[in-house]
Amino acid sequence: MTTITVSIPSRKIVEHICLLKAKQDLSEDEENDMLDYLYTTQYQMGGVVAISLGRVAAPNLERYTHAMFIRFQKKDNLEKFYDNPFYLKVLKDHVMTYCHGLTNVDYESEVADEMLSIFRKGEEFNHGVEFVLLISFNEDALGNPAEHALASLASMMLESPSLVVQFTQGLNFSPSSKEYTHGVVTRFRSVEAFEIFINSKEYKNVWLSKFQLIVHKSLSLHFSVDPVGTEIM
Repeated sequence: MTTITVSIPSRKIVEHICLLKAKQDLSEDEENDMLDYLYTTQYQMGGVVAISLGRVAAPNLERYTHAMFIRFQKKDNLEKFYDNPFYLKVLKDHVMTYCHGLTNVDYESEVADEMLSIFRKGEEFNHGVEFVLLISFNEDALGNPAEHALASLASMMLESPSLVVQFTQGLNFSPSSKEYTHGVVTRFRSVEAFEIFINSKEYKNVWLSKFQLIVHKSLSLHFSVDPVGTEIM
């Protein structure tokens, strides 16, 4: 019997990660104000196809407290985003008022060329956990060793459809933050799915065998995604 494999065409997209360090005495009202304004930026500029943001769920060594993920159609949209007057005013009046640190990572990646995957819409994306992994590979590992390590991680993700909704990764080209060489974002189906994956022997083995010896620095954090509408904007 012949098995026919149907490959789904992919679409290039550009993704932006923003990590924030909020002041310790941030009130609930101040936090809501900051997150609401950041979320609203998607309606004030072109090219934004998806956004998620929230409070980081567990302590991390760098003490980041909040994270935002934005997907753009192309690099030009991201460049305009950085210079957008509305976004700059949001940063000045509603973000940096409450925060003392900000790190950006930008990268190009690929997703399946179909609407729900591109726009991160539909039942699968209504809730879950956003897992952000930032990596700084050793300079002599950039190229084949780094690509091989990331490919091994991608294979793990693709083999875990019961846990993972979507996985993207790429080389950081952010003009403002060069601390990390690569960014990775994974949407898990639930907190339970995230914990099963992150605590699995397979994930730990991949990290130890493929990443540990060639990584100078890494940062991982996650945040829960609240239910959202299912209509494609």
